[in-house]
Amino acid sequence: MGEEEKPMQKQHQNSTESFTAMKSSIKQAVQVISSLISLSHSIKVFNVKWQLIRKKLEEMSSGLMAVGNCDSSENTAAFSDVVPSILATVNECYDLGRRCVDLSYSGKLLMQSDLDVMVAKFDLHVKNLSGIYTAGVLSHGFAIVVSRPGFGACKDDMRFYVRDLLTRLKIGDIEMKRQSLVNLYQVMAEDERYMKLVALEVSDIVKVLVDFLDSPEMEIQEEASKIVSLISGFDLYKGVLVEAGIIGPLNRVLETGSNLVKEGAVRCLQTLTVNSDNAWSVSADGGVTALLKICSSGDFGGELIGLACGVLRNLVGVEEIKRFMVEEGAIETFIKLTRSKEEIVLINSMELLQNVASGEESVRALLRVSDPKSATSSKTREVALRAIENLCFPSQNCINTLMNYGFTDHLLFFLRNGEVSLQELALKLTFKLCGTSDEARKTMGDAGFMAELVKLLDAKSYEVREMAIEALSSLVSVPKNRHRFVSDDRNIHFLLRLLDQEEGISGNKQLLLSILVSLTSCNSGRRKIASSGYLKYIEKLAEAQVSDAKRLVRKLSTNRFRSFLSRFWHS
Repeated sequence: MGEEEKPMQKQHQNSTESFTAMKSSIKQAVQVISSLISLSHSIKVFNVKWQLIRKKLEEMSSGLMAVGNCDSSENTAAFSDVVPSILATVNECYDLGRRCVDLSYSGKLLMQSDLDVMVAKFDLHVKNLSGIYTAGVLSHGFAIVVSRPGFGACKDDMRFYVRDLLTRLKIGDIEMKRQSLVNLYQVMAEDERYMKLVALEVSDIVKVLVDFLDSPEMEIQEEASKIVSLISGFDLYKGVLVEAGIIGPLNRVLETGSNLVKEGAVRCLQTLTVNSDNAWSVSADGGVTALLKICSSGDFGGELIGLACGVLRNLVGVEEIKRFMVEEGAIETFIKLTRSKEEIVLINSMELLQNVASGEESVRALLRVSDPKSATSSKTREVALRAIENLCFPSQNCINTLMNYGFTDHLLFFLRNGEVSLQELALKLTFKLCGTSDEARKTMGDAGFMAELVKLLDAKSYEVREMAIEALSSLVSVPKNRHRFVSDDRNIHFLLRLLDQEEGISGNKQLLLSILVSLTSCNSGRRKIASSGYLKYIEKLAEAQVSDAKRLVRKLSTNRFRSFLSRFWHS
């Protein structure tokens, strides 16, 4: 047995010696390449040629470094042939570099030709290395990852680190690729300088990431989707992703990927489709159907559905895509989603509804969300009210649906109890609703809107005061509402006091006068204005040629009140 072990021991010893020699030659090659790269930066001639050579040198250095850090002796024979050839070419190129620095070459055309030969040789070396990598030389168990450069590292160190990761992404086993993707995501998330390197300066890496979206390995898909989603968040780099052909793989991921991969893909699509030029690409590759499927399925969480709605919201601006969505049953899907408890789903589905829908069912869905009794946030109610504004107010049929399903009760509640932004939005819709029909104004008068509008007449915000006055002016144009308003003695006195406080002849003062003129059609209204103590001020405005003040004086100066007014004005 001992005799049989000797040849095996000798074979193992020879293999170890060969592996050690190979690593030594690789180390030497990396050092020479590094020296040549440094030299190339000082060359002032044939810049384009040397930039191309430097790129090839960096690719070779990264690949050789990865192999040099490998503790496996597999494929030693293959590398024992390649490395000496690389060394010979690098030494030959180094000589050309020295002559370019010293300007000691015999002619430009000859040097250009020599440099072209170098580019071709380096390109062949890169391909040979790639072929060996493809055979599976590197595995995670044997590879030592290059240390990440420290904070404030120079750009060359950062670029070398990214190129090393790229090499591992290309040639490593599944675990090495996964770990390289994790490392890449970390540096890009923490330092935007890496983002620029990945997106613009290190060739092939974006294409590799895009290709990984079609990987059969779920972990690789997930990590790649996180990185492309990160890149898509920067406007400067969106075009790089589109040029790399990302939309097709993203659409396929929507159909076949895990929930985590789908989420990364949808985030990426949401940022890319802000540019409407990309909408057609998403639609052409089946993305709309896949997104609607996510929205209509009960298998996904609210975050993913909300994001999918966000992409569809970007796409719906294209008329043909909107028609396709409607044909695919989008309206029914979005109406169902308005019952969701997830805020992101509620908001995005309502914004979609207002863009694609009309009809009673859509209005009722929005009313259900805006109902003060619903368990939704103020932000969600605001979105519902804005959707109602955009969807309903151009249509009298929609207005009738709103009135039939208690919309005025919602508005009145928010005028009384809503947060500031919600109250202002309710006031805006109150003002719009006042302008739709006498029937709407009668209903609002009966519901108690005038009392709430009066409270807002002395609000701090000029815009709020203006809308409240305009809405009140519209409501008192209805006789029944005028009688109701005048019946409260405080109302007319409050209007007159505000009139006295308004400086100059403002728009609000004109509206207040208009309301008072309208109220004089009631006997009790004329009587209360005449006995208010503000008549001299009204007469002063009339003398200043304020038209509504003159009308108000004329209204008050009827036969019935003339003697009373005459005594009052001349007392």
